[in-house]
Amino acid sequence: MKKRQRIKKNEDFQKVFKKGKSFANRQFVVYCLPKEDQAEFRIGLSVSKKIGKAVTRVQIKRYIRQVFLELKEDLKQDMDYVIIARNQAATLNFHETKKSIEHVLKIAKVLKKKS
Repeated sequence: MKKRQRIKKNEDFQKVFKKGKSFANRQFVVYCLPKEDQAEFRIGLSVSKKIGKAVTRVQIKRYIRQVFLELKEDLKQDMDYVIIARNQAATLNFHETKKSIEHVLKIAKVLKKKS
């Protein structure tokens, strides 16, 4: 995941929260905001301290980044995504995380159908 594909600034997060649409399942909440002037998608990650210690939070972030890296061909490119991990995300391994995020992205209708 390249640096330019990450949302870092608080004002960018707030724009996505206020203007974007949210979709959720038990493990993740995803906010999606279309951006016409953008060539590739950007993601922002939010993993609360309530979820666990630093090791757990970093692992969840790595899993999420890897899932987006694997799904980048199937995702709508002109979007900003903010992913918020819920408490149950701490118990998932990588494959479960991928399945869960795919589920939320399908609900959001931003994932292209695989043939």
